Amino acid sequence: MNIINIHLPVAGIEFSAVLLVLIGFCVGVLGGFFGVGGGWMITPALNIFGFHMAFAIGTPLANIFGQSIGAVRKHHRMGNIDWKLGLVSIVTSVFGVEIGSRVIIAMEKAGDVGVIVRWCYIFLLSVLGVYMMYDYFVIHPRLVKLAEDEAANGARSGTARVMTISDKLHRINIPPMISFPASGVEGVSLWVILIVFLVTGFLSGFMGVGGGFIILPVLVYLIGLPTTIAVGTSLVTVLFTAAYGCFTYALKGRVEVLAAFIMLIGASVGAQIGATAVKYIKGYGIRLLFAIMVILAGFSVLTEQFYKTSGKPLFQTLAGITLMGTALAMSVMIIGRLVIEERKNRVKAE
Repeated sequence: MNIINIHLPVAGIEFSAVLLVLIGFCVGVLGGFFGVGGGWMITPALNIFGFHMAFAIGTPLANIFGQSIGAVRKHHRMGNIDWKLGLVSIVTSVFGVEIGSRVIIAMEKAGDVGVIVRWCYIFLLSVLGVYMMYDYFVIHPRLVKLAEDEAANGARSGTARVMTISDKLHRINIPPMISFPASGVEGVSLWVILIVFLVTGFLSGFMGVGGGFIILPVLVYLIGLPTTIAVGTSLVTVLFTAAYGCFTYALKGRVEVLAAFIMLIGASVGAQIGATAVKYIKGYGIRLLFAIMVILAGFSVLTEQFYKTSGKPLFQTLAGITLMGTALAMSVMIIGRLVIEERKNRVKAE
């Protein structure tokens, strides 16, 4: 056995311990920074490097649960969590997780579940990434220009006249109505909140993600939260959905605990770094970086699907390089920004 390889008894494969730690660290940094569990990266990565899809779905949930604990504590201290909204989200999220996991197990027995999950990843990551890029480069500049024009004319800001998706959902008047003062959200139907998190819970159970890569844009674009509050609050939902997802997949024998524990070693360190770096990058900067990440992650899953279809190793190599290269590059950039800003603060203090 290669010295860096270990035997994973539940999954029944040999796997690099160094690669597991590296995946965990990168996902920890990105998860703490973006407010996501990171399963949207871990699941494709494990599948690309040799995990059967069912284990690649179940195992990340254990790692996500562990790393989210530290990230939630960090964001709580920074005041980035709307606890009321986070706890309400749990009500239907766990039901969605169970439904999603049952669908996966049934599909696994019926045939190759991997191809379906991969195409779901490709579709969702691509749509989210493209929309967030459109928001950053088109919608946001229009709103800023409108506000500047009205300020120049001495008029009251009229940005509220630009009807956003969250504005439309807030106009759904189906009792009971609920408000979230910590996020500045007033008068939204409780049913809208519950349905949104039922869907994200299903995706968590179906795709092996904490749900964060869906929850973050949902909180920003559908519920209307400020980006920093959305980052912290999404981690609360991720924490509980990942915990239940890990539990239900473990009962079904699809969690490789040893691999999850090794990834957690790197993730626990990375999550603290990522959560700290949030305060140094503005909300829309976070959205742009997140959009770039999900688009490249979607591309890596697409190339992995090409490999499964054609059998050409070049596609698998490209998928691995794209996914891990992007994760490493983004992690290094976030850590670099954190180091620079911390040095500036120390100089000012002196």
